[in-house]
Amino acid sequence: QGSHKRCRVAEQHQDQGTATRPEEDAIGSVKDAQIKICPPHTGFIGGLCYICGKNQDEEDFTGVPFGYIAEGLRLSNSEMDRLSGSEVKNLLRERKLVLILDLDHTLINSTRLHDISAAEMDLGIQSAASKNDPDRSLFTLQGMCMLTKLRPFVRKFLEEASNMFEMYIYTMGFKAYAIEIAKLLDPGNVYFDSKVISNSDCTQQHQKGLDVVPGADSLAVVLDDTEYVWQKHKENLILMERYHYFAASCRHSGQSLSELMQDERESDGALATILDVLKRIHTIFFDLGVGTALSSRDVRPVIKRMRQEVLQGCKLVFSRVFPSDCRPQHQIMWKMAEQLGAVCCSEVDPSVTHVVAVHAGTEKARWAVKHKKFLLHPRWIEACNYRWHRQPEEDFPVPGLKEDKGKEKVAEIAHL
Repeated sequence: QGSHKRCRVAEQHQDQGTATRPEEDAIGSVKDAQIKICPPHTGFIGGLCYICGKNQDEEDFTGVPFGYIAEGLRLSNSEMDRLSGSEVKNLLRERKLVLILDLDHTLINSTRLHDISAAEMDLGIQSAASKNDPDRSLFTLQGMCMLTKLRPFVRKFLEEASNMFEMYIYTMGFKAYAIEIAKLLDPGNVYFDSKVISNSDCTQQHQKGLDVVPGADSLAVVLDDTEYVWQKHKENLILMERYHYFAASCRHSGQSLSELMQDERESDGALATILDVLKRIHTIFFDLGVGTALSSRDVRPVIKRMRQEVLQGCKLVFSRVFPSDCRPQHQIMWKMAEQLGAVCCSEVDPSVTHVVAVHAGTEKARWAVKHKKFLLHPRWIEACNYRWHRQPEEDFPVPGLKEDKGKEKVAEIAHL
């Protein structure tokens, strides 16, 4: 059900020590139920219990903050559980999952006006953002002295994803910024409504959590370019290829897309790729889980299984990719390859299919060439991880090979 309905605090009808709360999924209500007046308190808004009016400072109450639904709203854990149960039933009835969307580098890229490069100024990027074109993707946030670029395909992505998911914005940015970006992404207010979560709503510093999203743990798919902010929910996460449009975003990786007058393609860019992944997740969850009750299904094993199919059947050896004093099994690239379904090992043998190296002069790299095994750059693993498909090995050559084909592809992936 819509968030307007969720955030409506039911009118309280007090009679002889009881309160009737009419609607099943209004906060603090149980359909046709008569309950005793507090305590325990189901929630507070503006520091007052929304049932009995007691001051929160006088009560032993912590609860979960839901300021993005209504300012100053906090719900008890038991009320949160009840609300989550109701939300899960509603979502499953509508054949929907939950989609949590990060903003910066996932759906958009923003830059401060004073960080615009000389090259961007010469190309007239500010005037382009000021044009009154309904189809433009570049905008000026006047009150914040910022430019924002929407990622290609984002409008079609949101339109199609909304048929399969209840969508939330979840950003570490400030609330005012998050609301302004939500207006750009959803000018008709049909996708997000009040479901815009910002840094002031987080219950743990520098971490994002699903505790502020009703019913989300087993139904939520998270799209974010930053893994470490989801320490408690890595199994829900799809890591996004970072969108660096402005020069200020890629100071350490060459020219920006804006300076090159280029952009991701609509047809096969990051969002189009991930939309296909989301469609598969939705189909597997709802249509291929025959024999399992809908209410007991979990999206996390679906994500895990799909990821493991990407490099299934590949056996990898790494050659001088990691520092010599580190255990390779603990390195990000090794773990990423295993999550994609590859088998990783330290020594070569006839069953090895790929040697991953940063230079063709190593002993294992030469072995790969001699035995006609794939010899490729570590960025191949990253590309497979972002694209959710095994990428063409020839596009990721190792420097030092005589036939250095596909250098442009490696440069493109490094740039993105």
